[in-house]
Amino acid sequence: MLCWGNASYGQLGLGGIDEEIVVEPRICEFFHGKRVSDVGCGRRHTAILLEDGTVYTCGCNDLGQLGHEKTRKKPEQVVALDAQIIVALSCGESHTLALNDNGQIFSWGLGSDGQLGLNNFDECVRVPRNIKILSDVQVTQVACGYWHSLALSKGGHIFSWGQSRYGQLGLGMQGHSVPTPQIIQSLQGIPFAQISAGGAHSFSLTLSGAVFGWGRNNFGQLGLNDTNDRCYPVQLKSLRSQRVMYISCGEDHTVALTKEGGVFTFGAGGYGQLGHGSTNHEINPRKVFELMGNVVSQVACGRQHTLAFTPTSGKIHSFGLGGNGQLGTRSTSNRKSPYPVKDPVLPPISPPSTGKTQTASIEDVSVQEPHRKLCTLNEEIIQKWLNHSPGRLPLDISKPLLYSTYNTYCTCVLFFLLFSHPDHYCTSSKYSGVDMNMARVLFHRLVRPGHPEISQQIAASLEKNLIPRLSNSPPDIEALRLYLTLPVCPLFSDQNNYVTIAIPFAKSLISLKEAPLKVLGNWWSRFEPPVFQRLVELYKEVVVYLLKMNKVGIPSVEQRIFTCFLDTSLRLLELLHKVSDKAGHIIEYDKFYIHELDDLIDIRRDYVTWIQRQMYPMGHDGVVTLCRYPFVFDAQAKTTLLQTDAFIQMQIAVDQAQMQNISSMFQPAVESVNPCLILIVRRENIVGDTMEVLRKSNNVDYKKPLKVIFVGEDAVDAGGVRKEFFLLIMKELLDPKYGMFRYYEESRLIWFSNKTFEEHDLFNLIGVICGLAIYNLTIVELNFPLALYKKLLKRQPTLDDLKELMPDVGRSLQQLLDYTEDDLEETFCLNFTVTEDNYGVTEVLELVPNGEEINVNKSNRQDFVNAYVDHVFNNSVAPLFKCFYAGFHKVCGGKVLELFQPNELQAMVIGNTNYDWTELEKSTEYKGEYWADHPTIKLFWEVFHSLPLEKKKRFLLFVTGSDRIPILGMKSLKLLIQPTGGGEHYLPVAHTCFNLLDLPKYTRLETLQEKLLQAIEHNQGFNLA
Repeated sequence: MLCWGNASYGQLGLGGIDEEIVVEPRICEFFHGKRVSDVGCGRRHTAILLEDGTVYTCGCNDLGQLGHEKTRKKPEQVVALDAQIIVALSCGESHTLALNDNGQIFSWGLGSDGQLGLNNFDECVRVPRNIKILSDVQVTQVACGYWHSLALSKGGHIFSWGQSRYGQLGLGMQGHSVPTPQIIQSLQGIPFAQISAGGAHSFSLTLSGAVFGWGRNNFGQLGLNDTNDRCYPVQLKSLRSQRVMYISCGEDHTVALTKEGGVFTFGAGGYGQLGHGSTNHEINPRKVFELMGNVVSQVACGRQHTLAFTPTSGKIHSFGLGGNGQLGTRSTSNRKSPYPVKDPVLPPISPPSTGKTQTASIEDVSVQEPHRKLCTLNEEIIQKWLNHSPGRLPLDISKPLLYSTYNTYCTCVLFFLLFSHPDHYCTSSKYSGVDMNMARVLFHRLVRPGHPEISQQIAASLEKNLIPRLSNSPPDIEALRLYLTLPVCPLFSDQNNYVTIAIPFAKSLISLKEAPLKVLGNWWSRFEPPVFQRLVELYKEVVVYLLKMNKVGIPSVEQRIFTCFLDTSLRLLELLHKVSDKAGHIIEYDKFYIHELDDLIDIRRDYVTWIQRQMYPMGHDGVVTLCRYPFVFDAQAKTTLLQTDAFIQMQIAVDQAQMQNISSMFQPAVESVNPCLILIVRRENIVGDTMEVLRKSNNVDYKKPLKVIFVGEDAVDAGGVRKEFFLLIMKELLDPKYGMFRYYEESRLIWFSNKTFEEHDLFNLIGVICGLAIYNLTIVELNFPLALYKKLLKRQPTLDDLKELMPDVGRSLQQLLDYTEDDLEETFCLNFTVTEDNYGVTEVLELVPNGEEINVNKSNRQDFVNAYVDHVFNNSVAPLFKCFYAGFHKVCGGKVLELFQPNELQAMVIGNTNYDWTELEKSTEYKGEYWADHPTIKLFWEVFHSLPLEKKKRFLLFVTGSDRIPILGMKSLKLLIQPTGGGEHYLPVAHTCFNLLDLPKYTRLETLQEKLLQAIEHNQGFNLA
């Protein structure tokens, strides 16, 4: 051991030497042949720890700080600790702490401020005494300030006691001393790696490099850009991205060491102890540039001096106050910049320990990384648990199990951090620093069917200790890692643990305040889709489990608890759905569907209840309606909801009509009205006739059931006539002769033409027609992009929508955004204008005021793309879409639309083209003499499956009135085939009202094919054949 500095009290352990000041490192011969593992330096005393766990002290003993009554000039063993194996120690102004291998703390020396933690304020305690209040806590680190003390437990809790004049205990108070260890509550849940104490300030360091400081700040020693004291821990955010791995505190200054070997200092600099070549104070962390080029592995602070150790050279650099020789430079001069300590020729030495005016350093001892003393899950621990034979776990295994995984809620994620990868030091609101795959693998190794005793203990600890302690406002983002890792534990997926673990965890999660929830959302958004999907599936299964329980029957006294559980699970799913949606669909929206809902709840009643709650809010009345969470409804459920809404609206309209008709019988002034909306139209003037009827109709009429009559045709409208009406009128309205819409060849889609000469009423009519189609559950041919349905649901179109409508333009704009070279302006030559061709005339339109004068460059290209998209979908067609929107919402306005995604609304309007011809055959039913294996039916399907796609679509149009598939798929068409009288010279006849096909009993394949093709090519017009 080497030592230097003030020796006037014998604190260097050099025996009876004449010098009071030792200005260069000197070997302490007393420890020759002994292995020193740690040294602690106080103001006038020193404590030395040997590898075998024995403790020696030397120096001033006027307040009992040596722990014995022997001579102070040379080291003497603290015999009161003979029965203990001490593993760490620390010295304050005049008190000492020692930590044994069982995590117990012993203290002695000055106790007038309660710094000994013995629940008294005794002036001095001369014999080490155990701090019994911490006897049930496994402590891994201790740190002494001048008159206060800190301890870090194996579970990550930080305890403080002693003087609190400047808030150095972090307990939220100043002035009062505290004689017993207290948990710093505001730091609960964060995985800490190290603690450090200065004169009257304190610091703690997390596993991923977050730094928290509190206490005295008169010189800026907390690094918070001011000189105000803090009585609560505050994060030093300026160091968050620096990968700090060690903190050391002097009397009024602080040093931070980074993983790359960089050194930052801040606080008092009056003696040059900050190493910046000046005596200035620094209120913000500042890097010591004169140490650049040297990879520093350890730092230590004295009262007003600093040391930095470089392992590659074995050199120690010192700077600051040198009046007592504490810099070891053979001089008593101060040093404002790092200067090498004069060192005799020795093997590489370990990091130094510094006191107020003395310094000690140890030969050949490796540096312990702070986190190695903390509890972490690792392969060795897990294997030890798994190797134990089944049955009750002995205490030596079960206690570490509970401590190292769940008993304190910050440590179960420690091993999952990417210790092997430096990125975990970059933990931020965007990056969690957690290896989710490793977490999943280890959890699944730990929780196995063959080891129920381990699973039971973990489950009990989760339920009773971990989840109940979760805070809704964690002090740092590192505490949020728990919310990522815990759900991958197999215990969460066990139905037996839903009520005790999964749901309470979800409650804690959704109770988080806005800021931590936002961080968690950012982390979730970086999940791989399979990982995110597993979390979604977990809580979908919880919801299904709860609904099944409710269907079986829940006692009325437990109904409120059930409601709370269900609401909690759905709210978590809602949170995940929002994250997925915001991140551009981590998983597709249909992955949130709960397909079992149709069997588990009365969807119609749920919708009615939801509507009632919307109309007449009743506060929290204990009722959960799933319509509040529409993302869980699949196509079948949403169709049921739409049908329910349509039925309610139609019934209201019919009832109103009937009431008016009854009134007209007694009051001649009141006209009678038809309970249905009747459209009598001519095929040759379908648009004009429809416009005439709708103009005379009130909004309430649109809610009535729709009946269509074609003049001169005797078909009864049971659905088929209505289907053909929608098909024909949309085909007419979209005809280019009107110029209402522009057709895009590449995408084969249409959009509003901003140069139409038609009246805006026609756009209103198209909106009404679309609304009526949805309302009457009829699909129509309307080749608009998804953007239309986004706008109908008040969502903004994006560049992706432009890519769908105008693929070439979309690709060009994406290339503009992706361009990385500096010559963007010269390459693209764009300004904030758009060129359009209208009826052969080229027109240049400005996207923003003075757009011609604004060139597109790297800084504003996103603005240009946004303006372009806004122009196409919004500004250029605003009055036209406004009319369309108004017409649509005359019919379909209401709460039911809030339940739909744009894709789902699109499928409701136009159906889809997910043709499954095999499913069509399977779902077809037969009447009369026909059955699935009838010879004619076999011939029919053989012919049908041989037809090209276009002919099959024509067949659908012939039989059903539309060539598209309803949102529920092919099976929902319910095609019906029946035999008909007459011979083989007759054609098949379709009754589109009923999706019914009259098929003569053909015996030859060629005849059937010929007649079928003839029939589907001439399918306009209805009769009652």
